[in-house]
Amino acid sequence: MTYIHFIINPISGNGKHNLAASYILQHFPVGEYKIAVDYTNHKSHAVELTKAAVKQNPDYIVACGGDGTINEVASCLVNTSIILGIIPVGSGNGLASNLNIPRDFKKAIDIIKNGKTTFMDVGKINEFYFFSNMGIGIDALIIKKYERSGNRTLSSYVKAALSSSFQYKAKSAIVCFQDQKIEINPFMLFISNSNEMGYNMSLTPKASLKDGVLDMVIIPELSFIEKLLLGFNVLRNTIEKFKKAKHYLVKEVNIEMPSKIFIDAQIDGEQRNLKSNIINVGILSNGLQVLV
Repeated sequence: MTYIHFIINPISGNGKHNLAASYILQHFPVGEYKIAVDYTNHKSHAVELTKAAVKQNPDYIVACGGDGTINEVASCLVNTSIILGIIPVGSGNGLASNLNIPRDFKKAIDIIKNGKTTFMDVGKINEFYFFSNMGIGIDALIIKKYERSGNRTLSSYVKAALSSSFQYKAKSAIVCFQDQKIEINPFMLFISNSNEMGYNMSLTPKASLKDGVLDMVIIPELSFIEKLLLGFNVLRNTIEKFKKAKHYLVKEVNIEMPSKIFIDAQIDGEQRNLKSNIINVGILSNGLQVLV
């Protein structure tokens, strides 16, 4: 008998998804599956629920939410034998899109029932894991404004990006990787494990979840016109045409921002205030097994 534990974020995607235990249970015959369902009720609650579920040793733990919920669940499963499942009901759903997991409930459940798995790489920023991407600079400010808007839609994201482009002031950073040392005031420093950010947008369209490296994009301070051009290219998925965006493949990156005490970052689309002005980013090859 396969034991599957579902963790549902009821407010993912503005709470309009209507995914519930009753729907899930009707797709899993009692004689073949043992099913448990929990609901989150606050940020980071999925971490608590997943840790409790892990103690029951299920075969799969399924995150039903957006990239933030997936991050909370998956972070507890790194380097364990428990397999991650995903039912994407968030706004952006970048990781699910990269894994070709559809938003249709029935099709996503069929993937879980089929039991096919793959291993994927996992990013790490200080003590936190990321599965899609992380960023500092304007990227972190955009996510902070996006979260505060209370409305997880593409239009809200675009509004947050426009507002942030006027407000953000780049601070000096020292970026060290491989044999390079770059001193820069980054408008954006974005590191991705996935080929999509969400909403079908990408800064790293060639990134792979299975290649053992992270894709890093560094963009320096920009003029007003250059900011508009960058935004246009992001929305059109033509970032390779924006010449000031420099792309690197990395396994480990060290970032120091001497003028700051703490660093704001976005991690899988959620805002984090890192209690340090030094960031270490690395990769765990094949660190997570996921249903596909």
